Amino acid sequence: MAGGTVGGKNQQVALRRLKSGDDEFCFQLHRSALGEYVDAIWGWDEPAQRAYHETHFDAAHTQIITVDGHDAGALTVIDDGTEVVLGLIELDPVYQGRGIGGHVVKALVAEAASRGQDVVLEVLDVNTRAKAFYERLGFVETGRPREHKIALRYTAP
Repeated sequence: MAGGTVGGKNQQVALRRLKSGDDEFCFQLHRSALGEYVDAIWGWDEPAQRAYHETHFDAAHTQIITVDGHDAGALTVIDDGTEVVLGLIELDPVYQGRGIGGHVVKALVAEAASRGQDVVLEVLDVNTRAKAFYERLGFVETGRPREHKIALRYTAP
C-alpha cells in the first residue's frame, strides 16, 4: 500500500511485517486507541488486559501501519477465501483524524472487491465513532453477534 495525499497532506502510508518489540508496541497502542472503550464496558484491569493480549494477539495476521516511516498503528486481516475479516485496525491517537485509517480501509476494501470478496468486522457498541467511520466508508450493520459487539459488512459490488 502506498501513500500519496492522505487527509490533505502528502503522507507515505505503508504496511510492514511485525518485528521484535512490536508485540509491546501493539499492547500500548491498544491501550491508547481503545482503552477508554474497554474501560467503559469492563473496566481497564492492566494485568487482565496484558493476559488477554498475550493469549489473543494474532501476530500471524497483523502488520504495522507506518506513516512517513513512523509506526502509527496496527492492522489485523484474515482472508478466509470467501470474505476478508478486518480483525483490528488501531491508530495511535496522534495519527487519528488525518485520513490514514480511511486510506487503509479503502485500500483493503478495494483489494477484497477486486476478488469479489466482502469485508466484515465487529466494533464495540460503545465505540460510536468507529461505527460511524465504517458506515461513512459504505459498511452496513448486519447484527449484534455477541454482547457489546456490532457486526458490519462491506459488500463487494
